[in-house]
Amino acid sequence: MRLKFTKMHGLGNDFVVLDATRQPLALDTDHLRALADRHFGVGCDQILQVEKARSADTDFYYRIFNADGGEVEQCGNGARCFVRYVHDKGLTQKTCIRVGTLSGTIEPTLEANGEVTVNMGAPIFEPALVPFVVRQRALTYELAIDKKTINFNILSMGNPHAVQIVPDILAAAVETEGPLIEAHPCFPNRVNAGFMQIIDRSHIKLRVYERGAGETLACGTGACAAVVAGIQRGLLDARVRVTTRGGDLGISWAGEGQPVLMTGPAVTVYEGEIDL
Repeated sequence: MRLKFTKMHGLGNDFVVLDATRQPLALDTDHLRALADRHFGVGCDQILQVEKARSADTDFYYRIFNADGGEVEQCGNGARCFVRYVHDKGLTQKTCIRVGTLSGTIEPTLEANGEVTVNMGAPIFEPALVPFVVRQRALTYELAIDKKTINFNILSMGNPHAVQIVPDILAAAVETEGPLIEAHPCFPNRVNAGFMQIIDRSHIKLRVYERGAGETLACGTGACAAVVAGIQRGLLDARVRVTTRGGDLGISWAGEGQPVLMTGPAVTVYEGEIDL
């Protein structure tokens, strides 16, 4: 199988983008892992598949596969690359589009300055919908990780997140705790593990260990989840700059029931073809 692709990134969180609007793609797990392999394939954190709309009130449908070949519900940095891709490829003339995903509809907007703002929808806190196995909803939860108890905010941004506050982002145990949090038995579908350092009320630093991908240079939904967690705890204002290893995102949230807005760059790196 010969496959055309576009390599893109959002703050270093990198993607292989595939156009399935003209003809369907039937890639199995082995194909997806081969594409994502950084030594024998193209290399990426996630593979994004652009498809025709599945409902009359959307413009496109968006599928996301992690580097391990597993399909996931949402990807914030990928959403920004999605609107950049369909606009640059002439698949739409709109600068604001509605995109269907496994977790619902998102609305990315291509701004005049080249950045992209995405309406990520309202965060979900009900444990059963995250999903997170616990008796009842609370502001924060304690989980036993690596023989110690850690306090987390648990929520979904279309995909599950567990966010903890750390004193020093550089010293955070992302590599050791990240896999343990991801696979904790309280998360039936696994979870993205966020490590947040609060600089002041309008600035945080963040590292995220992503499901099926490991630590990435940036995580858009992770940035949204971290800001929501900080606002819920009364530690952050409604507009926050999130510094990741790949760069900065702007996140704003007006409170429960309101959508989270994320603004940041989306960059095309190169185009190519690969034999699978």
